[in-house]
Amino acid sequence: MIELHDITKTYHMGDVDIEVLSGVSLSIGQGQLIAIMGPSGSGKSTLMNILGCLDRPTSGRYSFETREISALDDDELAHVRNAKIGFVFQSFNLLPRYSALKNVEMPLIYSGIPARKRTERAVPVLRQVGLADRMHHKPTELSGGQQQRVAIARALVNDPPLLLADEPTGNLDSRSGAEILNILTDLNKRGVTIVIVTHDQNVAARCGRVIMLKDGKIVDDRGNA
Repeated sequence: MIELHDITKTYHMGDVDIEVLSGVSLSIGQGQLIAIMGPSGSGKSTLMNILGCLDRPTSGRYSFETREISALDDDELAHVRNAKIGFVFQSFNLLPRYSALKNVEMPLIYSGIPARKRTERAVPVLRQVGLADRMHHKPTELSGGQQQRVAIARALVNDPPLLLADEPTGNLDSRSGAEILNILTDLNKRGVTIVIVTHDQNVAARCGRVIMLKDGKIVDDRGNA
């Protein structure tokens, strides 16, 4: 599904070049559940941004479903992000003025889906994450765990083959975090490829594969028994 070959990322800070990723090569197969771990500054978030087409590598090749991502222009990258990749963030990133339902419909608006069709697609996804009775509530009326469920539903509403989650349990208590992790593992069993950036060993233990980064390089890539 995904092939990264010799990916580097360098940021220019005045007269100083800071290399955040250094020669990262990585293959991700359809249906895998992967944790990316490493200390702060190891390059985890940068790697996630490149996987999600939110940032471009300085050098190297990125192929997604056999398509050469490195060669796409900004409009083509935006289409890949909206149609092929779902994003879940630690901070939820919900629009506070809108209901859970309207938040989930947002990616469909960008896809040009008519209003009635948007609702027809968003409601079942909210049911799938256990929020059938809360879909008309605004984020401030929901718990942290419920807000993250809305964020997951929003990430899934376009039926993407890839879900990227950056510290999805980081702002949650242990019970809510466990519920979110159960949702993610259930989605993976249904065929969604999921990559999770996490510091939590409990999250990593639920993943079939753990990739360790240090100083911008992969230092370990192992499967969980």
